[in-house]
Amino acid sequence: MLRLEKINGKNVWDILKLRVKEEQMSFVAGNDISIIEAYTTITGSGHAFPFGIYDDEQPVGFMMIGYGTDDYWEDAPAIAAGNYNLWRLMIDKDYQHRGYGREAMRLALDFIGTEPCGKAEYCWLSYEPENAVARKLYGSFGFVETGDWDGTEQIAVLRL
Repeated sequence: MLRLEKINGKNVWDILKLRVKEEQMSFVAGNDISIIEAYTTITGSGHAFPFGIYDDEQPVGFMMIGYGTDDYWEDAPAIAAGNYNLWRLMIDKDYQHRGYGREAMRLALDFIGTEPCGKAEYCWLSYEPENAVARKLYGSFGFVETGDWDGTEQIAVLRL
């Protein structure tokens, strides 16, 4: 059964070992970068929730959910203010094509539904326009592209 586990001193090393396929590396930051971003967001008065994705006791991926902005995010897209975002989602290369990404999306939306930072109107995310797999997965959950961009990534939103 798939579950999320907060990143902590006990599991961080296992999560840091997870990797996507070589051809996917331009689509998602490494887990080390993501965990550093979570730390700097939290210390900058922001909200970040980094999770390991586990199938029973086996780590199979990484996810990070954010809320709003932090003190240092100078070029945040307008949609970020007061809304949740699926900041990162990756499934390790050895565990792809088993439905983990789809189930992890359900777990992410369930977590957001608990409103850990309060109510929000939207969940948003962004992805490289060449990432057809991400576009298809997110679209299947009702995320709609807005025409806005976060750097080089296309923004899509889901009304909560």
